[in-house]
Amino acid sequence: MRNELIVILGCTATGKTQLAANLAYRLDAELVSADSRQVYRGMDIGTGKDLNDLVVNGTAIPYHLIDICEAGEEYNVFQYQKDFLEVYASLQERRKLPVLCGGTGLYLEAVLKGYRFVEVPENKVLRAELEQLPVEELVQMLSGYKELHNTTDTIHKKRTIRAIEVAKFEQEHEAFIRDFPKMDAHIFGIRFDRETIRDRITKRLKYRLDQEGMIEEVQGLLNRGITAEKLKYYGLEYKFITRYLLGELNREELFEQLNIAIHQFAKRQATWFRKMERHGFQIDWIDGNLSLDEKIMEIQKKLGNFKG
Repeated sequence: MRNELIVILGCTATGKTQLAANLAYRLDAELVSADSRQVYRGMDIGTGKDLNDLVVNGTAIPYHLIDICEAGEEYNVFQYQKDFLEVYASLQERRKLPVLCGGTGLYLEAVLKGYRFVEVPENKVLRAELEQLPVEELVQMLSGYKELHNTTDTIHKKRTIRAIEVAKFEQEHEAFIRDFPKMDAHIFGIRFDRETIRDRITKRLKYRLDQEGMIEEVQGLLNRGITAEKLKYYGLEYKFITRYLLGELNREELFEQLNIAIHQFAKRQATWFRKMERHGFQIDWIDGNLSLDEKIMEIQKKLGNFKG
């Protein structure tokens, strides 16, 4: 079995989870999340886990990297890539095709770029040595590691020292950084026109606030001892609903400001995906207005023999 990977990406409120789950059902595959907030337990409605969509025709679709840590804990792209590689190795052993689904561009690229993201540790000994050198000498040293495209690394001494620290670590650990499975990835994106996305976001937000209990979810997290500062850090729904519960916003302000923030977030996602295409990733865009069956048929047609 080749190192095959199917990717379903798209902006928020495009129906990624439902499509990925139904495709996984058709291909006897398993779903792997690429969402920076769905890793947290108890953060369900605000992150759009849509776990009901992961049951197709009575069959529970196996999923990974959802609900893997507690709300309030710190989780980042370095940990995500480590966890993804463990899941991927397990799927390969069991000869299962992974369907990677999500809208967090950084997490998607952590998988698709084909090299490890490494959280470079602080080297106190090296830093102490470099602190003794003038900025000009540090810049010359940094240019010996790499061609200097990012001039901001050389404006401040601390940034230059950190850039040298990172470059030195990457040079000394190149084998580890490049030790990444080469994946034959076929990327599909769900696309709607801008007005349709805006309408879908607004309708979904109203439903989650009025019907699904999203405010109660955030209140429950606060009751469990998750600090308001931490919830605000998670952004969007958790930030604005926390402010509402603290009395910083009224209900109308909550809806209006959160709605605008989610629209802006969707624009940033679209910009990220366009950047991916400029950097060489081929994304086959699927018309979001097609029925679910039509979307799956179009994907299967484009996959051809790409099914393990």
